[in-house]
Amino acid sequence: MAIACSDDSVREELNTLFMSGIASQVIADIQRYQRQAASLLLYQSVLENPIGDAWTSLLAALVEGKEETCLRAYGQWFHAQSTGNQTWRRHLIRQILEADNAFTQQAQQGAAADFPPSLLDAVRHDLRLLQSLYACQGEQLSQWMQTICQTPQSPVVWSPLEPTVSLPLLDKDDWADGLEALAAYHRQHGSGLFAQYRALRWRNGKLLGIPHPDPIQLSQLAAYDSPKSAVIKNTEFLLADYRALHVLLYGGRGLGKSSLVKALLNEYGDRGLRLIEVAKADLQALPTIVERLRPIPQKFIIFVDDLSFEEDDEAFKALKGVLEGSVTAQPQNVVVYATSNRRHLVREFFAERPRPKDSDEIQAWDTMQEKLSFSDRFGLTVTFEPADQPTYLSIVAHLARQSGIELPKEDLEFRALQWATRHNGRSGRTARQFIDFLQAELAMMELSS
Repeated sequence: MAIACSDDSVREELNTLFMSGIASQVIADIQRYQRQAASLLLYQSVLENPIGDAWTSLLAALVEGKEETCLRAYGQWFHAQSTGNQTWRRHLIRQILEADNAFTQQAQQGAAADFPPSLLDAVRHDLRLLQSLYACQGEQLSQWMQTICQTPQSPVVWSPLEPTVSLPLLDKDDWADGLEALAAYHRQHGSGLFAQYRALRWRNGKLLGIPHPDPIQLSQLAAYDSPKSAVIKNTEFLLADYRALHVLLYGGRGLGKSSLVKALLNEYGDRGLRLIEVAKADLQALPTIVERLRPIPQKFIIFVDDLSFEEDDEAFKALKGVLEGSVTAQPQNVVVYATSNRRHLVREFFAERPRPKDSDEIQAWDTMQEKLSFSDRFGLTVTFEPADQPTYLSIVAHLARQSGIELPKEDLEFRALQWATRHNGRSGRTARQFIDFLQAELAMMELSS
């Protein structure tokens, strides 16, 4: 005996069956992405980060099919993208470019044709998988969420306005065909930390990237043309693969020594220059740092700010070894740039001067001269003389023009000299502080008028 069914119940049952079939297909597609992600041989790191972890967790939640779990996982994935201000696609590209693995490391040293065949096969295998993962767009995941969770609307898709990014794979129908171009990219830009950051610091026994280095530009540095030209020329020798000299920048405080070194990074970062900041307390690690940088194709300035030593300082010996060399050859891609307010870097006391006593060291004068001549071990010493009034005022005028400040020359100079008298004396730093204050003051006056 047949059971009569209303048209509505039949439609509901058919719709349930139809949606069940769609959900099954969605789950099959998701599981395919999961298998591809799990099959990566060299590029697992592209998923070992907040966005990658959230993406993996979202796929797992969709396969499980529990609405609350899916919604929570999607929210975490959206949050990870918005926090990093990156879509899934842009994130994936960035992770490929910054990956640190056997391929990217060897790519910095030579052409891909010289690599082991098995390594090249693994790279091609991973690039094809990554190309498939790249196709998993946010819109697709949002639609899957609606299908699996049966929500009336699909969730919001994270889609910020992003700058154009270049990847030597995107113009290839098969990303595996871009292997040579990718190897060339790593030869020029490095891999891992050195592809991600231009400025780094050594801390607690490891290199750490500096996400927001000082943006100072060479064009912002006025006066001191002679020392500035010498340091720039030496840096260009380094970038051109010639033997560059270690540099000591000597002079009083606030004259722009540190700013000059940091400005070099912003000028030459696109040409492979990297800056490694090392505190005086960490100078004993210099030999370790130098050996780590030796095989890297980028050029490195090890930057030591405000350098001076006490007697029997272990850091003195470490830096001396790097400057003078040892049995190990000095790498041609690493130089030390140090700033100091002291011409003689090792402090000397009157009590240390030799006196004709039996207990004195026989060659005491030699020991003292070794300390006093330590700065001579830098191949190039550039001196920043104290800023006289004309120099100070020329720096102020230069910075005022760059900041768009339009005041009569007499008024500007009068106020600048008053500022120097009341604050830190005449120097580039004082001029910069004066211009920053004046610019803000003038802007506030304009707003209130």
